[in-house]
Amino acid sequence: MTDDAADEADTNDEAAEASGPTFGDLNLEPKLLRVLDELGYERPSPIQAEAIPSLLDGRDLIGQAATGTGKTAAFALPMLQRLHDRPGTGERIPFGLILAPTRELAMQVSEAVRSYGAGIGARVLAVYGGAPIGPQLGSLKRGVDVVVATPGRAIDLINRGALTLDGIEVVVLDEADEMLDMGFVEDIETILQATPDTRQAVLFSATMPRRIELLAREHLTNPVMVRIAREVVPEGEAPRVRQTAYMVPRSHTTAALGRILELERPTAAIVFCRTRADVDAVTETLTGRGLRAEALHGGMDQEHRTRVVERLRNGRTDLLVATDVAARGLDIEQLSHVVNHDVPKSPEAYVHRIGRVGRAGREGVAVTLVPPASVRHLRNIERLIGKSVPVAPVPTVKDLNAARLERTRTELREQLVADLRSDDDDADGVLAMVQSLGNEFDATAVAAAAVRLARAGSAAPEDEIDIPVVSAPREGGRGSRDPRGPRGGDGVRGQGTRPPKAGTTRLFVSAGRAAGVRPQDIVGALANESRLSGRDIGAITIHERHALVEVPEHAADDVLRSLRGATTLKGRKANVRRDRGFAPAREH
Repeated sequence: MTDDAADEADTNDEAAEASGPTFGDLNLEPKLLRVLDELGYERPSPIQAEAIPSLLDGRDLIGQAATGTGKTAAFALPMLQRLHDRPGTGERIPFGLILAPTRELAMQVSEAVRSYGAGIGARVLAVYGGAPIGPQLGSLKRGVDVVVATPGRAIDLINRGALTLDGIEVVVLDEADEMLDMGFVEDIETILQATPDTRQAVLFSATMPRRIELLAREHLTNPVMVRIAREVVPEGEAPRVRQTAYMVPRSHTTAALGRILELERPTAAIVFCRTRADVDAVTETLTGRGLRAEALHGGMDQEHRTRVVERLRNGRTDLLVATDVAARGLDIEQLSHVVNHDVPKSPEAYVHRIGRVGRAGREGVAVTLVPPASVRHLRNIERLIGKSVPVAPVPTVKDLNAARLERTRTELREQLVADLRSDDDDADGVLAMVQSLGNEFDATAVAAAAVRLARAGSAAPEDEIDIPVVSAPREGGRGSRDPRGPRGGDGVRGQGTRPPKAGTTRLFVSAGRAAGVRPQDIVGALANESRLSGRDIGAITIHERHALVEVPEHAADDVLRSLRGATTLKGRKANVRRDRGFAPAREH
């Protein structure tokens, strides 16, 4: 080989090394690779490139990586590979078990695993509190391959004899630090001890406190350690993106979104939601407002998803409401807005999303809706990007009316100019009708009545009510809400005897400080057993022998039904009922 050829080969090798391995280099099953290609995955992320080979070798693994770095694929793909390669047993008892801290994450992870495993026919089931247990029991009886579960519901199903762990070959703890923060350590210990000694154990956590290390030391065997540092964002990242945050109560998030989009009038936008259920609900609300919105999530086949994206590209729809998994790999040139219906927990995920707009010299817009419980995630984003995200007030009823009037004025001007240029005097008879009315009424009054008539019924019912104003708590300042850890709701503070906030009601829990109850115990119990997420749970006050917790009024009855009047706190049954001290607070 000549020196020039050798230099060229070295250059090619360096380029290949710089670009990193492909998924094809990781010895994955071709059926898995085809699905990844359809989902738009090109190269593995750092956590995937480092974790997948070790997991395919059967090693236990501890992964420290933030949400949004691709860790779900990092543990799901090797699990699915092993599932595909195992000898056929004829049984459909669970092969893999993934534990997640909340209902929302369990749904999100199960959707991703189901998407990845579509090519090999993997049966994936999510089980969590707050959903009827009957269908979950039925699915387990028919047979599944991978179970994604919250710890409390997993324990319930194990105790009923419905969830069998004898055949588990891979167990994953996803966001282990959050599960421990929410008080699930005893449940996790019980579940791990019930799995076979020969199973592979995988633990992912954003942080590595000592209690995580102790858990790993007891239940993992000679694990590989993979640490992925936070991505360093270059100065000036997304310089042409106008970023705005809106502080809004959790229960008003979708209503606020509709107002913001009506005022922004995006050419083409992606609205990011956490779960498939959120995508469907938000899409329905936006279309009900007359906005052209379409859903995109993993429950759709590839042909349907392709059609939806094409409609956005050719201008037949304006808004794509999607999960991160479904929107991955999409590149839409004319995209003008990116909207975060929920604040991304991972600052890197935020930067990746807003990087989709503001290209080719055009200004893009990034909108983020921030309930008080998610302010800490916004602060993490600001630290990563090195600047504050401006906060704007949510549009009021007055703002909406003013914007609609201005839009009507513009449309009328355009119509008047078009009429003046038209050769057709009055083919449709409108002019003659108006002139006739002008003989009876003042011409200005006729025009005003016509505009009011045209606008009648065009507004959504929620547009007639002002959304309560909330402000971001000061970090560490007096009066700010204390964080309760990830997914921990709005915070904890002394309440005295003040009434609950507007739109919420207060629940009485018959356990308090004397029983060792902490706020995270209550958050974990409610989030695990009901449809509430941790973010929905408001202020919590712990007294000596009881506790008070605020929940959205519209969800209170569902919560009580899910708990059947009681829940388990610190290993003991605690009764839960509406607090008799105050009636539900109504929004004005």
